[in-house]
Amino acid sequence: MSKASLAAIVKHCDQILRTAEIGDYEGSVNGLQVENSGSVTRIAAAVDASIATVKLAIAARADLLIVHHGLFWSKTHPWTGKRYDLLRLLLENNLAVYSSHLPLDAHPQLGNNVQLATALGLKNLKPFFASHGQLIGLKTLAKISRNELAQRLEQATGAPPKVIPGGNALCQRIGIVTGGAGGDLKLAAAEGVDTFITGEGPHWTYALAEELGLNVFYGGHYATETFGVKALSAELAKKFKLPWVFLDHPTGL
Repeated sequence: MSKASLAAIVKHCDQILRTAEIGDYEGSVNGLQVENSGSVTRIAAAVDASIATVKLAIAARADLLIVHHGLFWSKTHPWTGKRYDLLRLLLENNLAVYSSHLPLDAHPQLGNNVQLATALGLKNLKPFFASHGQLIGLKTLAKISRNELAQRLEQATGAPPKVIPGGNALCQRIGIVTGGAGGDLKLAAAEGVDTFITGEGPHWTYALAEELGLNVFYGGHYATETFGVKALSAELAKKFKLPWVFLDHPTGL
């Protein structure tokens, strides 16, 4: 059985993802969130860290869980009730958790945005969309019909997107920010795109997209963010000669 040092894996992740340099939401705690005994034999990847995905990782016999949405976003004490159950599962099953939110979104090779753009067949990508001190998204010039782009997005994510047809039927300046960037349509439009692909957004963004003349594709917060953890885990598996598995636990949101 192959085995790798948890510390070595964490150091590598922190270096390639620039974990200490990338700004993020307060409380996101990028990096190693839970230790194990110190070694890794199998990696599991999931979009979200939750009791459900932790149980799936344990069933897969993983000792390292790579996630995009980690355990901590705000004060999480006391560790009672379901929080205690989660902590107990992690510790009793020697399962470490490594989380990467905006650092993984922004990564130029492994990130959610570049991986989704590649799946959509988009090229000549440029940085786009400022968030917490850096550009996390990507934009490009293309000529793709709105219907064709919707079909490509469905094929890439496995789910039909919600489309707001606020702009022209021909998409020519396309921006991508995976996840929950729907509330920032004005920022996307101000950067010159006529089409914005993200995961989800509030109800009021429909009227705003029409006012802005912006096509908006909501591909699903979960569905647009499966790409990064898969790419990162595959890279780690290759470097450290470890098996890995993706744990699909879709939210439909």
